[in-house]
Amino acid sequence: MRPSRRVTALGSAGALVTATLIAGAVAAPSATADSRHGQSREQRGAAIAAERAAKAGMDWQDCPADWGFEKPIQCGWVGVPLDYAHPNGKQIKLAVDRIGNTGTKEERQGALVYNPGGPGGSGMRFPRRVTTKSAIWANTAKAYDFVGFDPRGVGHSAPISCIDPQEFVKAPKADPVPDTQADKFAQRKLAAEYADGCAERSGAMLPQMTTPNTARDLDVIRAALGEKKLNYLGVSYGTYLGAVYGTLFPGHVRRMVVDSVVNPSRENIWYQANLEQDIAFEGRWKDWEDWVAKNDAVFHLGDTRAKVQDQWLKLRATAKQSPLGGVVGPAELISFFQSAPYYDSSWVPVATVFSKYVAGDTQALVDAASPDLSNTAGNIASENGNAVYTAVECTDAKWPTSWKKWDRDNTRLHKDYPFMTWANAWMNLPCATWPVKQQTPVDVKTGKGLPAVLIVQSTRDAATPYPGAVELHKRFKGSRLITEKDAGSHGVTGLVNPCINSRVDAYLLTGKTDSSDVTCTPHATPTP
Repeated sequence: MRPSRRVTALGSAGALVTATLIAGAVAAPSATADSRHGQSREQRGAAIAAERAAKAGMDWQDCPADWGFEKPIQCGWVGVPLDYAHPNGKQIKLAVDRIGNTGTKEERQGALVYNPGGPGGSGMRFPRRVTTKSAIWANTAKAYDFVGFDPRGVGHSAPISCIDPQEFVKAPKADPVPDTQADKFAQRKLAAEYADGCAERSGAMLPQMTTPNTARDLDVIRAALGEKKLNYLGVSYGTYLGAVYGTLFPGHVRRMVVDSVVNPSRENIWYQANLEQDIAFEGRWKDWEDWVAKNDAVFHLGDTRAKVQDQWLKLRATAKQSPLGGVVGPAELISFFQSAPYYDSSWVPVATVFSKYVAGDTQALVDAASPDLSNTAGNIASENGNAVYTAVECTDAKWPTSWKKWDRDNTRLHKDYPFMTWANAWMNLPCATWPVKQQTPVDVKTGKGLPAVLIVQSTRDAATPYPGAVELHKRFKGSRLITEKDAGSHGVTGLVNPCINSRVDAYLLTGKTDSSDVTCTPHATPTP
């Protein structure tokens, strides 16, 4: 689900490094083994942790220089239990940052907390929407402090790891599309080694790397910020985090915007969700090819979708036979080209690089699609993001353990939806041999006190297909759905579309929604 670039084939497990846990027991009431007042041990633990955080508050400081956040953005830490069933046990620290509202004291409505997706995405860049003067968010910034955080396991928040980062990005990797049973066996072996690597390097964290625990962390952050209720903006996987938070803490929600929605049905989390993605990615890939064909005068890649697809298949076959520059094979091509069906903002850059290649400039594509082994910090972040993605999705829900099922489902899908199917399968296959107990997903539903939630979704989104927004809309009573028709960029609220932008502003500033669901025309198509 995560909106960052996904590495589509795994490397072998590396040396043992355990995730850093910050130990510390603070005197507080202990949770009993049996539930109190109808609450689970974890929910009781979350209440204890939130009470503790509310008393402690936040010690805001200038951000560490190497974190890359300019003043007046400030950073701080929030302590949370590793295991909410044992709130006085081992603690970990979560990195949080903020920038104050740009309006007056009278205009301030509290903190707006952001999650960009993943699992594995960092929200710490959110306050930079103020320092970089994002026009879309200018009105909201007058009323709210913008708050970002690294979820548990991510970035500065007790980061986890499953493989040596340099090994993780090394290229070329095997073609994700298997030619033989031996190819499949090799990928299965890599996936099992990756799962073992997660246990070796991050074993203490893995059982607690779940969406419900991240939702509990979110409530502790809310308390540490001094907020009685949460204002929240979640994109992509952040919508599922919001849906779980709204289910576990319905009375703690003040305003919630969810953008590009994960289908929260228990049956969908997470195996089915990835199969649905494969279908949607194929549709959006074709949208991009149609656009490239319409702009053939610029890109010279063919004036029909079929001709553009032929160029893609030719490129893929060439890279499979002999990786470009020795490093860019089919796996690396998919990692690069999939940003086009993810985001409209990638349409021009990806088509430009593709066009240069067809015109004879191979180096532009090699530079764009190959890993940079000298960028050790970036490679650590990339590996960490993939580790968290895997840990959360594998631990959140029970996955099929039968290889026959995986093979049957993905072989069937690949026939009609070849662009992403096998790459996605191998990325998720560690879940088939996951070394810790897999949970049952939360039954997302409306609870007492949940206010109107604003849902925003484009109809042709590849990463989070449109039915997910419809499903959450049904489950959250009183919610309002804004549909961007005939568009498919992932993450709608960050794009210029006055029909959407004005309604998001109105909701966050006044709490008001339209009297019925709204359909908006699409944002402007990229211009080459």
